[in-house]
Parts: sequence; structure tokens; C-alpha cells
Amino acid sequence: MKQTLYVIALMPFLGLAQESDSLKADLSQKDTIQQKKEKTTIIDDVVITGTIKAVSKSKSPVPVEIYSQKFFQKNPTPNIFEAISMVNGVQPQLNCSVCNTGDIHINGLEGPYTMILIDGMPIVSSLSTVYGLSGIPNSLVDRIEVVKGPASSIYGSEAMGGVINIITKNALTAPKLSVDLMTTTWSENNVDLSTKFNFGKNIASLLSLNYFNFEKRFDENKDNFTDGALQNRISIFNKWNFVRKENRQASFALRYLYEDRFGGEMQWNKSYRGSDVIYGESIYTNRVEAFGIYQWPLKENIVTQFSYNFHDQNSFYGNNLYTATQKVLFAQTYWDRKFGNHDITAGVTLKRTFYDDNTPGTLSNDGVTNAPMKSPILGAFVQDQWEINDKNTILLGYRFDYDKIHHAVHSPRFAWKFSPNPYHALRFNFGTGFRVVNLFTEDHAALTGSREVVIQSDLKPEKSVNGNLNYIWKIPAGKSLINLDASAFYTYFSNKIVGDFDTDPEKIIYDNLNGYGISRGASLNVDYSFNFPLSVGLGVTYLDVYQKFDDEREKSQQLHAPNWSGTYNITYKFPGNLAIDFTGQFYGPMRLPVLQNDYRPEYSPFYTLANIQVSKSFKSGFEVYCGVKNLFNFTPKDPLMRPFDPFDRYVDDPVTNSNHYTFDTTYGYAPMQRIRGFLGIKYILK
Repeated sequence: MKQTLYVIALMPFLGLAQESDSLKADLSQKDTIQQKKEKTTIIDDVVITGTIKAVSKSKSPVPVEIYSQKFFQKNPTPNIFEAISMVNGVQPQLNCSVCNTGDIHINGLEGPYTMILIDGMPIVSSLSTVYGLSGIPNSLVDRIEVVKGPASSIYGSEAMGGVINIITKNALTAPKLSVDLMTTTWSENNVDLSTKFNFGKNIASLLSLNYFNFEKRFDENKDNFTDGALQNRISIFNKWNFVRKENRQASFALRYLYEDRFGGEMQWNKSYRGSDVIYGESIYTNRVEAFGIYQWPLKENIVTQFSYNFHDQNSFYGNNLYTATQKVLFAQTYWDRKFGNHDITAGVTLKRTFYDDNTPGTLSNDGVTNAPMKSPILGAFVQDQWEINDKNTILLGYRFDYDKIHHAVHSPRFAWKFSPNPYHALRFNFGTGFRVVNLFTEDHAALTGSREVVIQSDLKPEKSVNGNLNYIWKIPAGKSLINLDASAFYTYFSNKIVGDFDTDPEKIIYDNLNGYGISRGASLNVDYSFNFPLSVGLGVTYLDVYQKFDDEREKSQQLHAPNWSGTYNITYKFPGNLAIDFTGQFYGPMRLPVLQNDYRPEYSPFYTLANIQVSKSFKSGFEVYCGVKNLFNFTPKDPLMRPFDPFDRYVDDPVTNSNHYTFDTTYGYAPMQRIRGFLGIKYILK
């Protein structure tokens, strides 16, 4: 570079910046920006999610947020679903107050619009979005990359709202032994064990075991239903990494998950499974995953990635049986090469999905013959990252997908980055998205038995157009930097599939929206590390998510999409490797799915979920941590409608139920678990 190279610590905002001991830059008297010509050094991160291949974060035209495992350890949780709430603009949303299923919302968009990747592969999708998220232990994570906004031009269907890429640990660099044991005062017990085996100098294998057990029943709101879903879950993970000539990539991983989950009336036991005597939601999940990457031994840079997952679910929601099996095979090969200032990437993909369940969703037109869904999707993509000069980079991309039902789908993409110097970066992204929908795998409300599902017409695939403007400003302040990361976003949906909870309290009516949907808003992340060992971070997101019918705006906001939300965390480090972390999330009022003449408020109150942790590490490799979760003891009020009559035996009683209320599980918007303590111990042998 012809211009002076500045020294900046480029740690991810609200994530890595707060994870480092201090975000210090050695600002000398030669700062060019302040006409002092200071020299500095750049600490940069490598990201892959925005452009499918490794690129330095500072040069990526796509804004990518990076969060390391240490960041999530500020509030220890047993799985990714709970941990990801620490990311501003990313909201884990509970969809059932009984069995505690959930999905992840990005910028106010519902969970099915979020694509979850593991090592760049679409492992978590469709059926597994219901229960698979809570089965991913934090112990597997090396870092998580988040891209907000459509990424269908790279990743295809389901990436309309954004992408969360969970990058697992590398067996070659992982510790020889890692142990993490944690328990809470609610008897939630979590065990993480991992060990590494070396086979010569060029092969390493990582074996990891996670076991989570929560079987103690609590009913502190006295509605005779469990406040938290009981879980007995085991996950076994094995990853192989290989050292090859010229640093070519090669890895392979396998994971098995089994979970037994229950939520329901306090007196339920397995003898009542499927009966109409005592209400319970009982779900057995078996899941197998395999994924890997191989770079061909050629002069050209050609990479093949693949993944396969098998998901089997056997469940009862009261006396309603729901069984389903899903198999997804995904493979892609891409070629990458530089031509001067142009970096060209082109590839082809194949995704084959088999899905079968016992609902009308997989019946043929005669309504009798079983017809499992088999949907191969062929795709091809190309993109050009053009580094015009040191200040300007442009990314042009296009993807073409085809399947026999929806035929051709086109997804163009454009991105531009302008960075006059390392203290400022402006990024603009524009793209389209599409999604092929299977309602029964994505909307847990359709499975609870508390409402009948009605599909009005043949549903068309959803499409979206999105624009995103991101600005990063690093402000020298003393010996550190104040990091500002601001974004504004706008998404327009056509063919949006909406669930009507209001027309009939006993039904969910699905149809393509006769109009269009809008999701727009802005977010701001700020973090700073003081000259003394204190670091603070704050994230705020404003959302305006609504729908229009016949050019008239819907009177109320989208369900579970608060106008205001955010995150906060404060870390102070004392001498002797002692640290205190105060973390949490806050949510403004959100619209909830109330019934007709419902006595419960249509909007939730403003609330915050705060946590505090004290940790101390020792030179021997041990670390002890303890703290309090839900510090302010917040839980939703009346999450269940008519919990005393879950089978609706007396729903038409004119004396006791003149408003014809029905049993409903969809109102809950936050965990029912009250304040509780936790204690844990770690050991790492490097």
C-alpha cells in the first residue's frame, strides 16, 4: 500500500473487542489522520461466511461479525441457541411455552429465514430448526460468524434473513484435553469433554462428548405445568484434520445427537405418553451429521464441500402424534482464481432433501396416499471481488437455482466497500433472497395440537430484495479505540407466507400475502476498553416490521418483533486472573399471539435478562466460575391459556368459559426459568 499503514487492533465489535484483555493501539506521534504520521500495526481476522472463501475481515466488502468462544463464555450456556442471544440484532425466540422449542430471528425476521451453517455447510435446516439448535453444544465452537441480510446468491434457499456460521475447532490446534463441568441451582447439569489424538505429524483427530441433563420439575408460577422443558441429551462429535502440501484443506467430521425432551403437567410420566389423561409434550430426537471439505491436489484452487444429515423425530403433543424423518444431502464444488485485481469464484451445488411425516403436508392430492417430499435443487454461482484500489472494493455475484416445482430462481448480488483509511469503512450490500417453505417443519405452533392448520392455496416460494448500509468508525481515545459499528437495513418481501392467528382462535391459516412485507431498521454497536482493565459494550437495534394489504399498512406490528432491543456487557479484570462479567439483553414491547377477547395483554412489557459471572483462572490450567442467571428474576405472566383444561374438554362450557377460550401454548415470549445460580470448573491441557 502506498499510504501510511496505521496500527489498529481490529477485534470484532461487541465480540472479540470485548474478549481481548484490552483493545490497545500503539498510537505514536506519527498519526497520519491527525497529521501526526503515527505508525501502527494491523491485527486482522480472517472470515469466510461473506464470500464463501477465506478473506481478511478488513478487505471483505460484506460486513461479517465474528464472535469467539471466549466471548460466549462471559455467560456460560450449554448450547448455541441460548448463547447467540448475546449478539445484537440476533434474537432466540421461544415458540412454545411447554416444550421450549425456538428459532433464531435476525433483524426481526422469523427463524426460518435464518440459515445455520456448521463449517460452511447447511447442517441445521427445516425439521432440525425446531429442536436441532438446542443440541449444538458450545464446546464445539471455535468462533461464530454472522452475516445479516440475504445471502441466497451464495447459500441458496433459507438464507433470506441472514447466515450464522458455526466454525468448529481444528483438531490440529485443539488442546490435548479439555474438561468443562457446570451445574445450576435448578439442577441443570452440563458436561463437556474433549481430547485430541495425533497420528504422526500430519493427522489429528478431535473427540468431543457433551451431556446435558435437566430432569428436576419446577412450577413456580403454580399453573401445574413445568416451567422449563426437561431434557436428557447427549452429543458425540469427532473431527479429523489433515496437513497437506501447500496448505491444502482437508477435514471430515461426524456428530451424533440423541435427546429426550418433555414439557407438560407436573404429574405426567411416560405411561401417559400419547394419552388424553394427563397432558404432556414428549419428543425423542435422533440425529446424525457428516460434513467435510477437500481441496483438490491441482495447480488450480478447486474445493469440494459436502454434508449429510439424518433427522428422526418421534413426538406426542398431548394425544397428537407427530413423527417425521428428514435426510438432506448437500455438495458443492467451487473454483477460485485471481486475475489482476479481480478475484473470481465460481461453483456448482446440489441439494437433495427427503422429508416425510404423518401430517397432511406429505399426502398426495387424493388426500390418502403418502407422498414424501423429494426436492433436488441444482445451483450454480459466480462472483467477482474487484479491488479497484486501496480504498474501493466491489463484489458482483449471481446465483441460479432450479427445481422441478418452482423451476428457475435467480439471485443477483452487489457489494461495495469504501475505506479511505483504516479508521473508517463504509459498506453497501444489495441482494435478493428466496425460500422454499415446508410449514410443518418450521412452525412449531402447527404441531402442538392447540390449533388446526389451514393452507388456503398452493403456496409460492417467498422472494425478497434487501439493501444494507454498514459504517465502521474506530475513534482513538487514549491508548485504546472506541469502536462504532452502525447499520441500516431494508427488506422487501413478495409472496411472503404469513400465518393468520387472529381470524379464528382455533386455527392457523397460511397463505401467500396479498400484498407485501417490509422489514427495516437500524442497529448500533459500541465498545471500548479503558486504560484500566475495564471493557464495556452496548448494542441497540430498532426494528419496524410490518405487512401491507391493498396498499394499507397493517395496524399492528409483526408478532415477536420488538421495536427496540439490545445487548450489554461489562467486564472488569482484577489482579490474579480474577474477572467479573455482567451481561444481558433487553427487549421492548413485542406483539404476542393473543386469542379473541383474551384477558392477557397483546404486548409484552419491557424486560431485561441479566447475568453476572465471577471467574478465576490458574496457571495450572484450571478455571473456576460461578454466578447468577436472570438476575432481576423476570418471567412472563400467564404464558399458557387454560392450563387446567389442556384437552379442551370444557371449552364450550357457557358458565366457566363464556369467551370460548382454548388451551394455547404460543403466548410465551421469554424463558419461564426464574433467578438461579450456577457453578462450573474447567481444565485445559495444552
